[in-house]
Amino acid sequence: MAPSGSEPWHSVSEAVALERFDSTARGLAPDEAARRLTAHGRNELPTAPGRSAIRRLLAQFHHLLIYVLLGAAVITAALGHLIDTGVILAVVLANAIIGFIQEGRAEQAMDAIRQMLAPKCTVLRGGERVSIDSALVVPGDIVLLEAGEKVPADLRLVTANGLRLEEAILTGESVPVDKGTRPVAAEASIGDRSSMAFSGTLVAAGAGRGLVVATGAATEIGRISGMLAQVQTLTTPLVRQMDRFARWLTVFILLIAASLLVYGYFVGHEDFAGLFMIVVGLSVAAIPEGLPAVLTITLAVGVQAMARRNAIVRRLPAIETLGSVSVICTDKTGTLTRNEMMAATLASASHTYSVAGNGYAPEGSIRLADAEVDPAEHDLLDAFARAAALCNDAALRNDERGWTVEGDPMEGALKALAGKITGHGPNAFAEWTRVDTIPFDAAHRYMASLDRDPGGRTWIHVKGAPERILAMCSTERRPGAGVEPLDTDYWIQRVEEIAAEGQRVIGFAVKAAPDGHAKLDPSDLEGQMTFIGLVGLIDPPRPEAVAAVAECHGAGIRVKMITGDHAGTAAAIARHIGLRNPNEVLTGTDLDRLDDAELAAAIVEADVFARTSPEHKLRLVTALQSHGLVVAMTGDGVNDAPALKRADAGIAMGQKGSEAAKEAAEIVLADDNFASIAAAVREGRTVYDNIKKVISWTLPTNAGEAMTIIVALLAGMALPVTAVQILWVNLVTAVTLGIALAFEPTEENTMRRPPRRREEPLLTGELIWHVVLVSGLFLAAVFGVYAYAVDKGYVPELARTMAVNTLVVLEIFHLFFIRNIYGASLTWKAAKGTPVVWACVLAVTAAQFLFTYLPPLQQVFGTRAVPLLDGLIIVAVGATFFAVIEAEKQMRLAFRGGAPTPQPPHAAFAGTGERSTPR
Repeated sequence: MAPSGSEPWHSVSEAVALERFDSTARGLAPDEAARRLTAHGRNELPTAPGRSAIRRLLAQFHHLLIYVLLGAAVITAALGHLIDTGVILAVVLANAIIGFIQEGRAEQAMDAIRQMLAPKCTVLRGGERVSIDSALVVPGDIVLLEAGEKVPADLRLVTANGLRLEEAILTGESVPVDKGTRPVAAEASIGDRSSMAFSGTLVAAGAGRGLVVATGAATEIGRISGMLAQVQTLTTPLVRQMDRFARWLTVFILLIAASLLVYGYFVGHEDFAGLFMIVVGLSVAAIPEGLPAVLTITLAVGVQAMARRNAIVRRLPAIETLGSVSVICTDKTGTLTRNEMMAATLASASHTYSVAGNGYAPEGSIRLADAEVDPAEHDLLDAFARAAALCNDAALRNDERGWTVEGDPMEGALKALAGKITGHGPNAFAEWTRVDTIPFDAAHRYMASLDRDPGGRTWIHVKGAPERILAMCSTERRPGAGVEPLDTDYWIQRVEEIAAEGQRVIGFAVKAAPDGHAKLDPSDLEGQMTFIGLVGLIDPPRPEAVAAVAECHGAGIRVKMITGDHAGTAAAIARHIGLRNPNEVLTGTDLDRLDDAELAAAIVEADVFARTSPEHKLRLVTALQSHGLVVAMTGDGVNDAPALKRADAGIAMGQKGSEAAKEAAEIVLADDNFASIAAAVREGRTVYDNIKKVISWTLPTNAGEAMTIIVALLAGMALPVTAVQILWVNLVTAVTLGIALAFEPTEENTMRRPPRRREEPLLTGELIWHVVLVSGLFLAAVFGVYAYAVDKGYVPELARTMAVNTLVVLEIFHLFFIRNIYGASLTWKAAKGTPVVWACVLAVTAAQFLFTYLPPLQQVFGTRAVPLLDGLIIVAVGATFFAVIEAEKQMRLAFRGGAPTPQPPHAAFAGTGERSTPR
């Protein structure tokens, strides 16, 4: 969008751009922004059109078994078996409708979760910083840009301090581009428009402000790509693996069925029409046609459960990965702690003050030796207050939630400190004017501001890591003694003492600048500053994080803390949190001295890493993976992206995390809380368990149904269950009992088991044995009940009715057995089940009563009413079957030495010597 009748935005000055948009450096008024939002619409790209309802419904018929059934329906209709044709078509239609409904719900779930990930940005509204959804940005807004954020719209830059943007999505240029405010030629290409910041690009370094000149489809990326949002495919490698397995199993079963058809017709001389229906029943019985759909539903349920626990899944394979995480590398601030920092200690050259207060409220006393002091009587406190308030980009707000910070929590605490010292609340030193700034960056570890006081004098204030600030100073302020040479050794000792109390230590320095000085340069600072003192800030551990760390240790998951804080601070917090080895701290300097082999050896015992850079995180992840461990890594900065991508499960912070970190991660924490990571691991294990339960229930029951037909056909016996009755069983049970397992809650011992091995297959030898055992018991029970009925002289229709009811009863009892694969099923809690399970069981039971006793269905399926006593015998057979398989499970558990127990912490690091495969 270009100015009407004039040059494009990049070629006009920022003043002209502001004038054309009727905006100012203070941004739009809130009511004007609301009016423009109505006029211009939301700042969103057009979404990709989803599949229509008709296409989604037709897609349900695109399955090999459905083609087989439709072909069977045509042949049975030609043979005059119209009832069989109707039943087959009913099965096909019912499966299609259920799949259509569940797929729609799954897509709705993903849509809802995508809305939770709506990116945020910071704008000026009426001169105040406000954090809003990027979709609410309007033309004329002033957007504040910081390192790691995504640009929300096309901007004409009005200020730029060391600003560099990654514009690869527009230009293909992988190197970040330097930005400024000077206009460029009207004919400049996109890559040369240095005065512009384009929607969707990432801020690699520096800070700036920009005027919104285009939103939504009018942006460059909107015009180039047209549409970027695509509906995420609800699938994972596991689902694809099972889908392939189901297809090849289908082919195998169809070949077996064709062989039986040839055998029965040419060798057994069976009637072709009846034999054909038998083969159709066999195919339907043996093929797990609903397995991929049920697995997908299980994943969708897991995604929603994680979202309720504030862990938003961006890429579905992460659900499987979480089930096998053996190490969690976590940040400290805001994740293990409350992220409600408060200044607790002020250290000058001769005094140490303590600060009282609550959170970000700019109210509280300053104490010296347990006695409250008047800040006006301590001139150095005013120097602290000025540096804390002016070298600061945060803002304090007082609303219904109480005092909150807009910006960095540490800076919010410093704003509150300035208010406590001056008594002016959040507006301390509001009469001062900022002239220039050097934003904080991990590379140089300080922030500097150039400020002009009401009298016109100019001052430089610097804050940052104490070691870095001390290196910039040659003198120090002393109360009542003016300026003296800097005693570096003294201050290093004070830093250690304050950090040992679990406080984050910040150094402050000041310098008078020459009159008229208007531009800050790093050369203005080095060796020329005067040290004011230290501020110690506390960020108390989250109580729920302490419990979550203990839960992870109980689950055999090692927790490691990686922080940029001082070693003493890190160790103190680690002790409060309950990490295994809180006193063995490796710093970034230590890591730089270790080669990869030495680091891989050292990381086995060390749980705390301090003074680390984002680059160190990548080395730590690689070192852990060299032991064959599955690593989850948290991150929030743009430089954390490589480590998040390398980790098996990258976890970004939803509140303080940059857009770059969120895009690199598989999971985003909506509350930045470590307890949510532990909850996500628990949900990941639950999802994997439920998938295993679905497979463990489906394969044996299908095999049992198929074996019943195969044995009868090969032995030349009368079928205990007809083909049309098999169709009924699959229609009623597969779409109810199987789906019920997708909603199973977490088992009690889920977080008391060691992590699942990375290479552990889903189809284990134990599962294959279970398929053999259960299908054999199904075969014995169905033929036994059928033989019992024949022996009593019942008509064949009644004998088959009893056999098919036995089949359904066995599947119900098998469901209650499978619900507890790691513990005893003979408990009141296990028998009580869940509302979903009982709803499904009652639905199946009601359907079976109609199938057995309703005359119209008796006519269709060839059933007869079962006497009460025989019905009780069928239930007793099911109970006996349940007792047998439960006893077999307990014997297996006893043979293995009981239920799984968590590994000791060091066992997770025994390692296989195999490197993890990077993603």
